[in-house]
Formats: sequence, structure tokens, C-alpha cells
Amino acid sequence: MYDKTVRRRRAVLGLLVASSLILLTVYFGESAGGGLHSVQRGVLDVVSPVQEGASRALKPVRDLFGWAGDTLDAKGQLKSVRKERDALRTELVDTQAKLRDASQLKSQELLNGEAGLNDNAPVRARVIAKDPNLWFDQVTIDKGTGSGVQRNQAVINGQGLVGRVTEVTGSTAIVTLITNHTTQIGGKVSDSGVQGLVGVEAGHPTELVLDDLSSKDVVTRGQIVVTAGTTSKVDRFPSPYPRNIPVGRVTSVDDPGTDDQRAHVAPFADLRRLDLVEVLTKRDSAAK
Repeated sequence: MYDKTVRRRRAVLGLLVASSLILLTVYFGESAGGGLHSVQRGVLDVVSPVQEGASRALKPVRDLFGWAGDTLDAKGQLKSVRKERDALRTELVDTQAKLRDASQLKSQELLNGEAGLNDNAPVRARVIAKDPNLWFDQVTIDKGTGSGVQRNQAVINGQGLVGRVTEVTGSTAIVTLITNHTTQIGGKVSDSGVQGLVGVEAGHPTELVLDDLSSKDVVTRGQIVVTAGTTSKVDRFPSPYPRNIPVGRVTSVDDPGTDDQRAHVAPFADLRRLDLVEVLTKRDSAAK
């Protein structure tokens, strides 16, 4: 039974193959007006409208799948672009921060050389906190006793004097700024040597005054005030500030030529935007 079925199937397959070969031979051998060509054209005339209708009916479906595919591709590309954008933004911010640090470090090195502060063992630190209620009074830095920082040491940046250390832990320290009302600095006019006491002007936390001048002292607008590096006239203790650190520039003088004269001084250091600073951990050997 099985063999008979197999033989029958093989015979049918052979017949179909032979018929196909005969039809192909006749089709390619006859002219364009032959019977088989006519049958082909007839079939096409019947099938073409059906095919066109099916194509039109299925076009929205194809468009939908095409739109879905394009949308997925676009979302993938958008995600990739956003990731690349975020990476570039992070790199830009990092580069800008490094450039700012490099500029500040260069300014600090220049000041150290010009004012002869390298012998004062400067320790670089970064401002890590600012009290919004004491904007011009105190900041916190990221160096402490573990780095040789102690109370009463002077703090500078690349622009000039910033303040002094008033509290210290193993890894941090609080710096009281020169605009704090308790700060008193022995100062002098750099070109004339006229000396006085520098402190904050009451009611003007961004401005200093050079006071304790005599009528013979000549101070004029535009002169530079630096630290005197000598014993304080107030408390008679050695100054924590090495000499010749730039403090600020004279902007005006009240009652010039009298014993009541006082010079207004704009600080060189921008105390509202402190970032990198240096703590002078070794006292000036010339201070008395």
C-alpha cells in the first residue's frame, strides 16, 4: 500500500514537471500573439485590479508600520544624541573649571613671587562653604591642622589679602575675612610708607578704611595699601599678616591734611566669589 502511494506521487510529480517544461518551451517559442501570451494577458487583466485594490487597502497598514519603525529609530537616535550632548556638557564644565583653577593658581604664584611669600609655606585650599548670613564675614576651607593650618594664620588669594584663620579642625578651617568688623590690619601705603590701621567701615561691609593717620601723612586716591607686617597698634600682639600683601586701592580721602583724615580702600580680593585660597602657615620672620 505504501509503495503504491509513493509511486503514484512520483508519477504525478513527473507529469507536472514535464507539463511545465512543455509549457515553457511553447511559451518562449511562440510569437507575442500566441495563445499562452494571450492567456497571460488575460490573467493579468483580471488580477491587476485586485492587486491594486489590495495594495491601496494595505497602504495605511504599511505606512503605520513604516511610521512606527521610523519613530523607534528616531527615538533611538534622540537618546544617543542626548547622551552625547550630556557628555559634552560635562566635559565643557570640567574644562571650564580646570581653566578657572589654572588662572587662579597662576595668580597665586605670581603674588607669592612678587610679595616674597614662598618662604611663608603657603598651603593651597578651596572654599567649601559660605554662610549666607555672614557673606562678608566668614568662609570655610577644606584644609585644617592635618595640613599645617593653625589659628591666626593669614589667608590670601591671587588678588591679595583675604583674612585669617580663626577656627580650625583636623580637615577644615574657618577664615574670618578682612571685611569682618573685628578685623584690624596694620597697613601702609606702598609707595610712601605711610602707616595706619585698616578695618571695615561701619555700614559698608564691602569697603575698608585706612585710619589712625596724622595730619602730616599724605594719602591720595589711587595709592595701593599693603600689609605693614608689624605689631598691631591696638592689641600689641605680632601681626598674623606678613608684610607687603596687597590689601586694596585708595578710592577717596576724608578730611585730608588733618588728624581726622581717613582713606577709603576698596579690597583687591573679591570676597563674594572666593574659590581657591592659600594659608600662609609660617609667620613672616621680619614681623615684629
